[in-house]
Amino acid sequence: MRIPLVSAIAALMLAACGGSVAGPAATVSPSASASPTPSPTPSPSAAPIVLVQSVGTMGSVLVAASNSHTLYTFDSDSPGVSRCTGGCIAIWPALSIPSGQTPAGGPGVTGALSTISRADGTLQVTYKGMPLYFFHSDAKPGDTRGNYTGWRLVRP
Repeated sequence: MRIPLVSAIAALMLAACGGSVAGPAATVSPSASASPTPSPTPSPSAAPIVLVQSVGTMGSVLVAASNSHTLYTFDSDSPGVSRCTGGCIAIWPALSIPSGQTPAGGPGVTGALSTISRADGTLQVTYKGMPLYFFHSDAKPGDTRGNYTGWRLVRP
């Protein structure tokens, strides 16, 4: 019981120190930490990764289930391809999930959720093929500071 907690704390510390590009919604699956051997096939998520929420005057947009922070797409990306690397990914952290997990959407999420593999091996969640990101200056749920030229809120 103590090992999953230690693993979760270590993962959070690593992410806070810049050791991961997983972003604010990175999750640590307690069952994955306790499992001695990884499953060869992805298993469905226990809970949704992406939800639909009404965000102020912006209306209904996609948010991460783990922290209710707003999600964005990048105009320079194409379906299945992230072009946000280097300094970009530091400002626009990817919504990612642990290996072996399948992204799921909550009620109102009408498009297909999937993943792409980033160069560092993390799995970035996609919506309708487009990679999903957070904006580093969105400090709390409902913030939409990243909604400007080149970046878009994600509509269900």
